Amino acid sequence: MLRSLRKPNSSEAAFVTLTDAQLIDAYISEGNTDYFGLLFERYTHLVFGVCMKYLKNTCDAEDAVMGIFEKLMTDLKKHEVRDFKNWLYRVAKNHCLMILRKRKVKDKAEAELMQEKQQEFMEIVFGGHLPNEEKDVESILISLHDALNTLREEQKRCLELMYFENKTYQEISLLTAYSLKQVKSYIQNGKRNLIKMMVPK
Repeated sequence: MLRSLRKPNSSEAAFVTLTDAQLIDAYISEGNTDYFGLLFERYTHLVFGVCMKYLKNTCDAEDAVMGIFEKLMTDLKKHEVRDFKNWLYRVAKNHCLMILRKRKVKDKAEAELMQEKQQEFMEIVFGGHLPNEEKDVESILISLHDALNTLREEQKRCLELMYFENKTYQEISLLTAYSLKQVKSYIQNGKRNLIKMMVPK
């Protein structure tokens, strides 16, 4: 809805001289989004600047700006706002901090899942020979990457996508254009070849 907000035409030019409080009152009482559109035009750059400060990414900041103003279309009818500019700054800041908290939780969960997948991969290759010492595990991961580089490209790619990028069989098939049957075969054969190379007889 916000993307369709427009600047006022010549017959609406008088709106531009209205204060923030007057625009908010008019928007709430009349339900005319043209009033809100002027607030949007007036403060888009401020909100975008706040979002860039916290999110450090243009696309994320642009999405956040739209999310903030879309939320404001409802929130303005629920809150009595005395100083719109300062209130808007706080709303934008809190919105960005919420995004960062969610991102941190997501990144942590993905990192933990990735660690589990790599552990699973090492257990598949080494079975009961996997060491407990962290430094030894890191050394094994390095050796495992070296061994991966000796596999046929399709086996290497499928194994990396599954165990180091946490992709499913279906996602690997889409990314590589291999059939689902081929993906499963490459992964199975790749693991078998790694076991032959890495596990002492």
